Amino acid sequence: MSVVNEILKVENNYLCFGNYLVTEKQKLENFDFNGDKYKVKTHNEITRLEKNGKMILETVPGCTIHKFSMNENEISFEAEGFENTQITLELEQNQNYKLKIDDVVISTSKSNPFGKFSFSITLTSSPRFVEIKKA
Repeated sequence: MSVVNEILKVENNYLCFGNYLVTEKQKLENFDFNGDKYKVKTHNEITRLEKNGKMILETVPGCTIHKFSMNENEISFEAEGFENTQITLELEQNQNYKLKIDDVVISTSKSNPFGKFSFSITLTSSPRFVEIKKA
């Protein structure tokens, strides 16, 4: 896989976004997908996805996300980057979620009172599969 040069695109009904190789900030707003408006900001220090004005996912440092999919019970995607990366998702408040990375259950944790769910992952140019499900 590779970085997303278009900043945000749709492939096989999945969102793909982010470019961890660029040093200048890139931004795309009002991207329409399935009736929702998405916004992406990305560069080597941060990648952020918003849906209808609400933060969905943020990575520090920036990374590339492939095959992003979400519904009321699950979020899944492939992530690639170049170092230890903090990923934060905004989910339901005080809800338990099971985190799987590369089909291995890492933990079951609770989102905070604001709905934030964070974890760290070591990324390389080979994508890692991440899945977060309501527990």
